Amino acid sequence: MKIWMSALALVAGTVQAQEATPPRILVAGDSTVQTYDVVHYPQAGWGQFLVCGLKPGAVVINRAIGGRSTKSFITEGRWDGMMAEMKPGDTVLIQFGHNDATKAKPERYADPAHYRDNLLRFIWQARGAGANPVLVTPVARRSFDEAGKSRADFADYSAVMRELAASTNTPIIDLEGASRNMIDRMGPEGARKFYMNLAAGAYPAFPQGQHDDTHFNELGARAMANLVAEQLSGLSVPAAGLVMSSRPDLERKTPLGSYACH
Repeated sequence: MKIWMSALALVAGTVQAQEATPPRILVAGDSTVQTYDVVHYPQAGWGQFLVCGLKPGAVVINRAIGGRSTKSFITEGRWDGMMAEMKPGDTVLIQFGHNDATKAKPERYADPAHYRDNLLRFIWQARGAGANPVLVTPVARRSFDEAGKSRADFADYSAVMRELAASTNTPIIDLEGASRNMIDRMGPEGARKFYMNLAAGAYPAFPQGQHDDTHFNELGARAMANLVAEQLSGLSVPAAGLVMSSRPDLERKTPLGSYACH
């Protein structure tokens, strides 16, 4: 009887420990998502600031890295590496598209059909590990048409994601749509402050300055992370409950000057 009661208490304790552990968020993506070392400041990805919009104790494991597509993320073994660390209950955010569209680099290029196949692999394998995949449409570049409206530079890839989300019942964060709406309100010149458009001598990492309408500076990455957090909070995944209702660290109007949360 004592042995049985001890075993029951052990099981109950294990369940309580599991319940006390907040769900983790794993992130797969490219340079617009990745975590940068301080020597690269002010360049930043939204994945490194996402934790700043989450409740204390939340864990974000950001495996995004620059120059990767769904194709190269697989061929380099990066997805297999993520699978090895994935745990039941994890939420897995997946944003690709920028590099999949690069025809000039065959090691990266994946046409929309192969992009779909690769995303389908991510979805089913993550689910097989007991995790919760979430598709994230490619974040917007600072790209405007003649009428001053933001362009959907990766529309074919976003369309694939939306179709796949519907056909496989996979949650989706429409970051493309949300980020385009945001920079539309700001206009071409207003949106400049979110991207890597730097004056010469302003930052040690970029002594010659920079003109880059794809990658984000600190403010831009925080803003994009806020859009991700906002939509994540409304999804039916364990990590939705981690999102704070107020996210001042992601709504800054001026740079903090670091990658810290506050």
